[in-house]
Amino acid sequence: MPSRGLPYLLLLPATVFLAVFFLYPFTQIAWEAFSGPGGVTLSHFATMVNYWKFPAALENTLLLAVAVVPLQTAMALAMAVLVSKLEKGRDLILYIFTIPLGISDLAAGLIWFAIFQQTGFLNSALHALGVVHTPVIWLGYQSKWVIFLAVMLAEIWRATAIMLVIIVAGMGLIPKEYGEAAEVFGAGPWQRFRRVTLPLLRPSLQTALILRTILAFEVFAEVAALGGTNLPVLMGETFHWQFDLQDGHTAAAFAIVILAISIGFTLLYLRLLRVPKGAGI
Repeated sequence: MPSRGLPYLLLLPATVFLAVFFLYPFTQIAWEAFSGPGGVTLSHFATMVNYWKFPAALENTLLLAVAVVPLQTAMALAMAVLVSKLEKGRDLILYIFTIPLGISDLAAGLIWFAIFQQTGFLNSALHALGVVHTPVIWLGYQSKWVIFLAVMLAEIWRATAIMLVIIVAGMGLIPKEYGEAAEVFGAGPWQRFRRVTLPLLRPSLQTALILRTILAFEVFAEVAALGGTNLPVLMGETFHWQFDLQDGHTAAAFAIVILAISIGFTLLYLRLLRVPKGAGI
């Protein structure tokens, strides 16, 4: 008969890991953000809010997440359905789709920088087609919308595979009998996907959306590679205050804001994609 304490013993390594690598750093960051010479203070948050780049950084971060995550969700679902329908070459296609997953954020940013820079592939292709006669400065400070689009493309190209892997795993847990039964009753492919697959994918979609949205709020390397300081984002300003301005208190305030936004969206996803009790597959 297994010991009653065995489950807690098995959870101990994960608990220690979270305590050392999450709770302890979080406590330090929270103390940095709220502490001052006279004790607890909100002055560091006031410094952050009054910083002239803060509104733009907050807006750009939210816009990137709102623009990228829905597109990635739709693409990951379409790719997962395609992979699940294949009888031959499934593993190969899945492997090809997930290749960008092994590329770092900075490397992805540099790859797309090589496309958009003055001597890059885009200008070369347009010149060969006769569309432009001189190189276009795509990533200049006056073309912030192009930088935004380039960061979007880099994020979509690199990180869609994160959602794809989770969704494919979720589809693998759905019994085929459900779809076959719906087909017998006359449901078409779209109806089976909407009425059978999507509801049963809620747990996987919940996980994929939470993970991807949190990572979207932490976008930094692609922005640094493609736009530098021309496209301020929250994580970039956190880095700026911590390492350039040597102000750890304000940097911690930025980190707390990123964490608060992530928690807010996580709770929203948990609410919207709530799995009814006892509705497991």
